Amino acid sequence: MAERIGEFTVSLSSRPTVWSSAAIVGKKEGEGPMAKYFDTIETDTRMGQDSWEKAESMFQKKALSCALNKAGLAPSQLQYLFAGDLLNQCTASAFGLRESGVPLLGQYGACSTMAQTLAMAAIFVDSGAADLCAAVTSSHFCSAERQFRYPLAYGGQRTPTAQWTATAAGCAVVGMGGKGAHIREVCAGRVVDLGITDANNMGAAMAPAAADTLSRFLDDTDTKPSDYDLILTGDLALCGSRMFHDLLSRKGIVLSDNYNDCGLMIFDRDKQDVHAGGSGCGCAASVLCGYVLPALERGELRNVLFMATGALMSTTSSKQGESIPGIAHLLHLTAE
Repeated sequence: MAERIGEFTVSLSSRPTVWSSAAIVGKKEGEGPMAKYFDTIETDTRMGQDSWEKAESMFQKKALSCALNKAGLAPSQLQYLFAGDLLNQCTASAFGLRESGVPLLGQYGACSTMAQTLAMAAIFVDSGAADLCAAVTSSHFCSAERQFRYPLAYGGQRTPTAQWTATAAGCAVVGMGGKGAHIREVCAGRVVDLGITDANNMGAAMAPAAADTLSRFLDDTDTKPSDYDLILTGDLALCGSRMFHDLLSRKGIVLSDNYNDCGLMIFDRDKQDVHAGGSGCGCAASVLCGYVLPALERGELRNVLFMATGALMSTTSSKQGESIPGIAHLLHLTAE
């Protein structure tokens, strides 16, 4: 049964296991440095559909199918799906997974959604509420731009702080036993608002929440950054990662070479026109499911903190002049 550690962290005593994972990405992501870790690279990012939103649903559907096939499972063997995306009312998830026949609990945490869905799946398995769950998350550059910024045909200039929403989906199947990565602890994020209002500077909006969550987890567990092989944030990119370092140093926490960010890993900033780096909940999902979880299963990584970060904005809040609050959820993953 789950047990609270300190004030904010939950220890999952049964150590739920990731049985399998899959990462499906688009053409631009497949041209980046992580290409060899992805299960499928779709050269047609419209996926044969008549809208970008329908294409994103297909990314989710394909990620779930791939992860289930790897584990030798049928959809009927899952008790719950935890899924989310960036679109209004999580429509990519609802339409992409509607034929699965599995009860769906939609999740919204913006770009932190992969951590949130995986945490919920692990907690359900640990509690005995389910034997098998799947966590699915996606984003699509074109659908996100249309909803949150400008139509692509507008051709607006992007600022140096802007990030490129990944066209990608990730899925992880969680159960008991097995040889995959174990989900050891979960630390849910608080909403942190530094007053950022620039929709083209997501890293600055999310970095304070990431610093808050990591510092709380380290306090609860009485550990330090050097205790981990990898501390991985989800989409702070260049500007946000620098701010994250600075905010932690003010708390007396110093990160070393074991820190990285999914938004800096998925694209090559020197060769690909992505400005500050990658973003979108498919960014963290594909890096986690394509690279991190398999590396833990192989024993190449042993002790990982995965912390996906999200900017909790909407088109309504932005038009009403609201700031952009951030959130960050953390999972402690081990190979043991």
